[in-house]
Amino acid sequence: MQVIFKKIKVKCKTRIPIICIAILLNVSIVKAQQNTTKPVLLSKGFWLKGDLHVHSRHSTESSNNSIQKIINFSKSVKMDYVCITDHDNHVDGDVEHHTWADPEFKSDSLLLLYGAEWTTTRGHGNVFSDKPYHHKRLFDVRDERDVNIGKVKKSLNIHLSANHPSGKDNFGFSYDLVQSIEVWNSSVWPKNANAIMIWDDMLSSGRMMTGRGGSDAHHGVPTGAEKPGANTYQAEYNYVGTPTTWVFAKEKNLTAIVDALTHGKVSVSSNPFAPRVEFYADANEDGKFELMMGDNAISKGKPVKFLVQLIGNTLPDADYTITIIKNGKKLNTYHAKGEIPTVQFEDTPETRGRSYYRVTVEGVNTPYPQVPKSMALSENMVALSNPIYFNFDPKF
Repeated sequence: MQVIFKKIKVKCKTRIPIICIAILLNVSIVKAQQNTTKPVLLSKGFWLKGDLHVHSRHSTESSNNSIQKIINFSKSVKMDYVCITDHDNHVDGDVEHHTWADPEFKSDSLLLLYGAEWTTTRGHGNVFSDKPYHHKRLFDVRDERDVNIGKVKKSLNIHLSANHPSGKDNFGFSYDLVQSIEVWNSSVWPKNANAIMIWDDMLSSGRMMTGRGGSDAHHGVPTGAEKPGANTYQAEYNYVGTPTTWVFAKEKNLTAIVDALTHGKVSVSSNPFAPRVEFYADANEDGKFELMMGDNAISKGKPVKFLVQLIGNTLPDADYTITIIKNGKKLNTYHAKGEIPTVQFEDTPETRGRSYYRVTVEGVNTPYPQVPKSMALSENMVALSNPIYFNFDPKF
């Protein structure tokens, strides 16, 4: 899907409360902290940031967006990885001899996932892989029954993700085919409300489905002899990193990135310079936050301590609104500020049913000078987490 941006002036509305409020409701207890908590340090892993939905010149409706330009830009904003997801129908499914065969598809530092946008009459999905695969096999079954598509997908050993699940080119296949869903498409945050609703529906049904982002950027800034086109202006509003998807990978390689994406070790930020939200839980009552996003535990019927923290370029004196979502409904809202805005709260997961918790963060967005008009389109949305699960069946 190509996102069309109107040339309009957007005023970003923000609210900065004077007082940081701590709320006490039933079993939910919170402490909003300012510079009093050290960040949780996780061993055997790395937070890596990147973009999982970008189009190069091999998508025929794109302009001024060579693979080299995407790579150079990604490196300039300190991305760790990127997946160039060109439309497969533009090359009759033969991504292997187009995007991946492009001499520019290489980097000495940026990790390049293998992927493509599976473009069908029933909607779009992205494929993510740590190695080349025979994409045309998936393209050739795009109009078959879901059960047949699932067999091909399994044989290819790929990660399939639902793109922009609501609106134009919405994902019209069974969600049993995918391991993740694009809950934040492009810098235009308001259009993602229905995608979030679909995600909560899938989570509530028992699916441990990863939420991820993707800029869906098609157009770059002209350089050299290139000439601007009708859509060149879009690069100021939406480009690589709007939004940015963070993965907690065990190693700095492609396999670890796909594995982290599959298992929900993911949070999403509005841009590469915005802080990421980290979300943890102490289910063992030992004072250590051993659970993180994507983890699943058995509820013991006792209150569990949770920790939310913002890591990265938090703005001085900015007041961040942290909302806790439990089973698709707002559990509570808190405020935090400081170098490492932090919230701790307690809640008791269900014992006879499933429970999941996730986090959204709103506030003033950190500037992204390279894509200067993206912050206004993201409005107050700063970051979101993936869930921590209780009593979910991993074999669902």
